[in-house]
Formats: sequence, C-alpha cells, structure tokens
Amino acid sequence: MTWPAVHISRAFDHDVAAVSSVAGDPENLPAWAAGLSADIRHEGGRWLTDSPMGVVEVAFTGPVELGILDHDVTLPDGTVVSNPFRVVANDQGSEAVFTLFRRDGMSEADVESDARLVRGDLDRLATLLDERLPRAR
Repeated sequence: MTWPAVHISRAFDHDVAAVSSVAGDPENLPAWAAGLSADIRHEGGRWLTDSPMGVVEVAFTGPVELGILDHDVTLPDGTVVSNPFRVVANDQGSEAVFTLFRRDGMSEADVESDARLVRGDLDRLATLLDERLPRAR
C-alpha cells in the first residue's frame, strides 16, 4: 500500500552543495524550518527540539553533502515520520523537492495546511541562503 504524495519544490540561486550545507545543518533549522523546530539542541548524540507534542528528535539520513536531506522525525510516542527532501542541480542553481505524504488519518485539509507550511519553510530557506551565501553564476 502507498500513500498519496504531494511534491513541493522551490528553485534556489545556489548550487546543491551550498543549499545542502545550510539546510542540512541541524543548527540552522530554527532559522528556516518553522514547522519542525523553534529551538534545537544536541544532546547525547541526538538533535532534539521542543514541539507542541513534546520533545521530538530530528535525524538527517543523508548523505547530506549529496543533496539528500531526507530526515526522520521521532515523535514523543516513538512514531517515526520519514520525510524525503532532495536538492538537485538546476542549471547553475538548484531545486529543492520535499515530498509530503498523505498518511493514514490525514484529511485533504491537513495535507493542504502542511503543504503551505512547507512552502513557507522553503521561502525562509531561500531568504537565509541569500543572506549567507553568494548566488550561483
């Protein structure tokens, strides 16, 4: 069985390595991934953040340096939510593609809401990249 999927993409004027170095660093998540973390800390070899549900763990499954920003989010009840997130070359820049699955129990409205949040996260990531890095030529 499979879940329906929505692919959310955003172009960046930065190459894959640059985007991956910023987006794939857990310390940067509070600056752009509002839906994932407001604050993040490294404890006992794990990246933890507080969420409305309680403490969650975020783990990139990589290899991040190749633009594979897939990450698992472990919820307080132990449920692991895997999030595919790739950065691929797009001419001299790149394209980030986040796959949002409509998991069991999610309504169409839930998916639409999550998709809006992901788009906002990618827009914040674009701003962060533009502030920190030179644009691709």
